Amino acid sequence: MTPYDDSPAQAVLAPPRLIDGFGRAVTYLRVSVTDRCDLRCLYCMSEHMTFLPKAEVLTLEELDRLATAFVGLGVRKLRLTGGEPLVRKGFMDLVAGLSRHLRSGALDELTLTTNGTQLERFAGDLARCGVRRINVSLDTLKPDLFRKLTRGGDLERVIAGIDAALAAGIRVKINAVALKHDNAAELPALIQWAHARGCDITLIETMPLGEVDQDRTDQFLSLKDVRRDLSSFWTIEDIHHATGGPARYTRVAETGGRLGLITPLSNHFCDTCNRVRLTCTGTLHTCLGRDDASDLRAVIRGGATEAQLQQAIFAAIGAKSQGHDFQIAAARPAVARHMSTTGG
Repeated sequence: MTPYDDSPAQAVLAPPRLIDGFGRAVTYLRVSVTDRCDLRCLYCMSEHMTFLPKAEVLTLEELDRLATAFVGLGVRKLRLTGGEPLVRKGFMDLVAGLSRHLRSGALDELTLTTNGTQLERFAGDLARCGVRRINVSLDTLKPDLFRKLTRGGDLERVIAGIDAALAAGIRVKINAVALKHDNAAELPALIQWAHARGCDITLIETMPLGEVDQDRTDQFLSLKDVRRDLSSFWTIEDIHHATGGPARYTRVAETGGRLGLITPLSNHFCDTCNRVRLTCTGTLHTCLGRDDASDLRAVIRGGATEAQLQQAIFAAIGAKSQGHDFQIAAARPAVARHMSTTGG
């Protein structure tokens, strides 16, 4: 594995080249490296998932080629996701390879979103590859509820992973989905726990993606209401802080920590969208909440030159929609694909 060199790199100041039809610069790519996961969260997956055959999934070399093409077109942030990225065989080789873009200055940040189950094992290697910040999905601190929400997950293992990442010098942001009937009353305690560890935390409204085994309409909790309730006993102030994603940040005066809110339903953020998603099958989705799709796997497996690959990417970005179609009250999911397939 190639260690990350902390020596300063010459910044690449070229203007962004990926501009959609509404004048938004695309500078953030989320790459799913696998649709597989070692948990089965109720709001994310069905209990008995059918996963993709290996031949349909991009190889590590193909993932590197596509991610590198986007970096060459002005993407400054890469987030590796799943499923659960750390269960993908050879994942650290991919991270080590992509870290060359950090050293060259072509990339500002290489990061990942994980459920934390494998993090204790890989935290040191991630830090050595230049990963400085990660997101960990964690919806509760109650072991029994955690097992229920994840269908069998071990909370202690996730907390050990978070502690290992912090010890390795990696900043951790906790991502928690707000669930009306499961963790709503626990959210203040979860926020306090995260801030006491020096972690930011972001709350996320449940999103209608893919068929799952429960009614998400019943679980939807507006973060406008959550913020109002938190403000009854905490001082919450809007702050100008951005990580490249959709969260709008506040500071909780009493804890001293940052609290992010991702509100795709109650207050969408489409006007500032700067990101696209590449699935583990090479499908490019320019909007999380629409069924748009561009098959980049077919492009590269068809022997495309770099120029032809760039042309395919430009065409996809040019067709990016103005906004999503999420409606929590709809009878069917806004899109049929699961978040584990799209890339969380």
